[in-house]
Amino acid sequence: MMFDPFGGAGTRPDPPPRPHPLTRAPLVGKACRLLVRAWRSGLATRPVLDPDTLWHWAIRSAPADGERGGRSEEDVADFRLRLERLCNSLDGEAALNPLGLTLAHGQLVRAIRHRLQLGALWSAEPHLAAHPIAPPIIVVGQMRSGTTRIHRLLAADPAHAATRFCDSWHPCPPRAWAPDLRPLWSAWSLTVARKLDPWLDAIHPFGAARADEELGWLAAALNHCAYETQWRIPSFTAFSETRDPAPVYREFERVLRTDAARRANAHRRRILKVPQFAEDIPALIARFPDALVVRTKRDPAQVSASAASLVANQMAIQSDATDLTWIEAECRRKIVLREARMDVALHGFAGPLVEVSYAKLDGDWPAQIARIYARLGLTLTDAALGAMQLEQTRAKSGLHRAHAASYRAFAQA
Repeated sequence: MMFDPFGGAGTRPDPPPRPHPLTRAPLVGKACRLLVRAWRSGLATRPVLDPDTLWHWAIRSAPADGERGGRSEEDVADFRLRLERLCNSLDGEAALNPLGLTLAHGQLVRAIRHRLQLGALWSAEPHLAAHPIAPPIIVVGQMRSGTTRIHRLLAADPAHAATRFCDSWHPCPPRAWAPDLRPLWSAWSLTVARKLDPWLDAIHPFGAARADEELGWLAAALNHCAYETQWRIPSFTAFSETRDPAPVYREFERVLRTDAARRANAHRRRILKVPQFAEDIPALIARFPDALVVRTKRDPAQVSASAASLVANQMAIQSDATDLTWIEAECRRKIVLREARMDVALHGFAGPLVEVSYAKLDGDWPAQIARIYARLGLTLTDAALGAMQLEQTRAKSGLHRAHAASYRAFAQA
C-alpha cells in the first residue's frame, strides 16, 4: 500500500529490486540517448550552464525587476555569487550525463524564476514578507536520523502547521484572486520523478500536498544542500560550508512569513525541518530566536549507510561517472561536520530544547512524543495523538522501511 501524489490513500506497485546503490532505471539510459539525438538533429538545443544564459531563460517567464524586491543589496549579490560558483563547479566537476545536464539546467532556471517571482510579489505586497508568525518548532539532526518521522508526527497535531511539498518547491504563492495550481504541478513532477527513479518513495515518502521539509526554499536561495546530494560539486560545497548563510536564511524567513500569511495558519507553530539546518543552526536561530528545538540522535554508522544510499541513488541518475567510494567518504565527512556544528550551536542555545534518540523513537514513539511535548512546554491533546497515530499507520504502510533493508543488503553484498 502506498499513497497517491496528493497525499491521500492509494496503491502503487512495489519498486523493482535495487541490487546495488548505483542501480538506476532503464529509462535513464533511454532518456540520455533521446536527448543526444534531439541535440544532434537540431530538434533541441544542448543546455548551457552559464549564469547569463540561465538568467535569460528565467526572465522569459518572470519579471527581471523582481531580483531586488524585498531584498538588500547583500542578499542580491549573494545569490549572484552562488549561481556563478555553482555553475563553475557543475562545469568542471560534476561529469553530468545528458539527462543530468538537462535536469541541472531546469533546476537552476526554476530557482532564478522563483526568486524573481517572489521579489515581484514582495514589491507589490511588502507586508507578506513581514507577516507575524507564531514561534516555530525546529527539528534539527543528521539526514536519515529520524527527522522526517518527528517532523510529520508533530505536523499531524491540529495545533501546528507544516509546509506542503508543493509549497516548498513552488515557493511563490498565486495572487489572492488566483487558483493555487501548485499541487497539480507537483503531482505531475512527482509522477515523472518516479518513472526515472522507481525507488524514490522507498527513500523518502512524497506527496504533493503532504507535509514535507523546506528543502525547496533553501534550493531557491542556492544553498548547496539540495544540489550536493545530486551532483559531485566539491568546490561549491566547500565554498558554501565556509560562507555566511545569513542571506539564505533571510530569504527563508521571508518565504515562511509569506507562506503562513497566504495559507492563513500564521497563528499556529510551523514545524520546520531540513537536514541542512544541522550546518546552519546559528543563522536559523538568528531569524527565529523564540523557536523551540528538537534534536534527533542516531548511530553515525547507520546514518552514514542510509545517507550514502540516498546520495548514490540521486547521483547515479545524473552522471555516468558516479564514484560510490567518494560518496561514502563524503557522507562520513558531512556527518562529522554537522555533528560538531550542532554541538557548538546548541550548547549555547537558551531556548527550549529536547534531544530524541532514533532507537527510542522507533521503539515507543508515543512515549517520546509525550517527552517532547513536556520538555517544550506544549499541550499534548487526544486529538493530536489520534492524528499522530494515523500518520504513524500511514508511514508503516508505505515503502520507506524497505530502504533500510536495501542498504543493509548492500553492506552484506
